[in-house]
Amino acid sequence: MRQHVNPLSINFNQIEKIPSLSEMFGNSKLNLHLDIGCAAGEFLIDLALVNTSWNYLGIEIREKLVKNAKLKVLKREIKNLYFVFGNANNILNDEQSKFIIKNLKSISFNFPDPWFKKRHYKRRVVQPEFINFLSNSLRKGTLIYIKTDVKDLFDYMDCTISSNVCFETIDKKDFNYSKSFNPNKFKTNREKYVIVNQLDIFERIYIKI
Repeated sequence: MRQHVNPLSINFNQIEKIPSLSEMFGNSKLNLHLDIGCAAGEFLIDLALVNTSWNYLGIEIREKLVKNAKLKVLKREIKNLYFVFGNANNILNDEQSKFIIKNLKSISFNFPDPWFKKRHYKRRVVQPEFINFLSNSLRKGTLIYIKTDVKDLFDYMDCTISSNVCFETIDKKDFNYSKSFNPNKFKTNREKYVIVNQLDIFERIYIKI
């Protein structure tokens, strides 16, 4: 079940202080992957426990989920995973967070809230302004992954990213998952639900050129 939180609320204008990479992770030199809209964090926890050669950062707009995720990380002593609460667009655009963008190897948007009503499209996480910001800030070669079970949302995200000349689509047939942030192809809870219910999944990978 998707829980609606309006990302445009003024409540998200104030951003928590983001610690440095060395404060977030045991080894700050590892490849860094960012999952935007990480929910309760189970997907990233699975990844971090198995794929210790990467650092994982999750941003989630529902504060309670972030607090619970942080407790799980602390309890299991996971050194390559960190969670941040807030609106990803606001966080990454903030001057104090620019170091995150500069160190990213990849970003994923897994089954984001579709905001079905047209008047609510502006609440969708993938926006032209956000993609323009990423195109100007990400290093060459940084990857963006999108995945959803909503065709309309997929078309919207794909059009938004593809319209930016700084991003190019990667043919999945030629993609080497073993070197990616998810070499074992772990699935999110939403993806497991979609597969069990035999629904379609739409996904695409882009590279910053």
